[in-house]
Amino acid sequence: MIEITQQPFGTLKDGRAATLFVMKARGGMRVAVTDYGASIVQLHVPDRKGVVKDVTAGYDDVRGYEEGRSYFGCTVGRYGNRIADGRLPVNGEVYQLPRNDGEQHLHGGVLGFGRFLWDAEVIEDGVCFTRVSPHGEDGYPGTLTARVWMTLNAVGELSLRYEAVTDAWTHVNLTNHAYFNLAGHEAGPVLDHRICISAQRFIPVNESLIPTGELASVEDTALDFRDLHAIGERINSTEPQMVLGRGYDHCYVIDGRPGVLRLAASVVHPSSGRMMEVLTTEPGMQFYSGNFLDGTQIGKGGARHVHRSGFCLETQHFPDSPNQPAFPSTLLGPQDRYESETIYRFTVIP
Repeated sequence: MIEITQQPFGTLKDGRAATLFVMKARGGMRVAVTDYGASIVQLHVPDRKGVVKDVTAGYDDVRGYEEGRSYFGCTVGRYGNRIADGRLPVNGEVYQLPRNDGEQHLHGGVLGFGRFLWDAEVIEDGVCFTRVSPHGEDGYPGTLTARVWMTLNAVGELSLRYEAVTDAWTHVNLTNHAYFNLAGHEAGPVLDHRICISAQRFIPVNESLIPTGELASVEDTALDFRDLHAIGERINSTEPQMVLGRGYDHCYVIDGRPGVLRLAASVVHPSSGRMMEVLTTEPGMQFYSGNFLDGTQIGKGGARHVHRSGFCLETQHFPDSPNQPAFPSTLLGPQDRYESETIYRFTVIP
């Protein structure tokens, strides 16, 4: 049985109040989420000795999220990751989206789903967040109704289940942008974490971090995580893809059949014994090693988020899919229903 409580989480600049929802499971795991951005705020997980640490980056109140710029823990939409030149083709018509990452469109645009107060409903074992994105918001066609169910269970699994419907053809690619550090969110660089990714292939990018259209083998590259490797082991490789990403900032093609829940990645922090597994129905997962964190953002409890002090595992469709006909489609029609699920499972190793 999961205990759920709620408490004030501060006020936005326009005076509206945000709420923090806290889910508690037996064994010490505790998850806090907020209606601002449908965001994961806290993720308290025990280590092999039973010591509980908060392992996700975030802020102490909603004002931090309103003013922040790194998408800490938020639900990203309408389209997670990059779209080249902000060019969105829909059934022969091209819509121009805002270019908020150089000449590219990133994470839904200037606003994106992470900068809105969602409707929230407490449900059994969690919270359901809902928002209606009107036609034309950040340039996207169609009125889109999106829901995210965030639930916790007794065995240490945080489930994120997404659903969306639209009244006109549009593109949808939802994900969550949590930054993880299994040593504790305030513990500094994550280079000692060991990660295994269930992927034979990855998506190479150009100098603008836009896919080239190729699905390349990870073999004999620094991006090969089919076996456990420390994040820092090859992060400073001079391979062209690593230089372009300033480290890891690449989408992996997850093995197995899209639409089926399957293991995408496992991460181990050796000294604490904390282990996180990521399961998803999505075809891809962006592995980002916090390369653009620079120490200027102050998080919970005054923690300074320095270079590479958190990693992201963003389950999703591939970047720039609207402009890449060979990639799995992200197009959603009025008769369709977008559905996706991701589970973060936490355990300890001896």
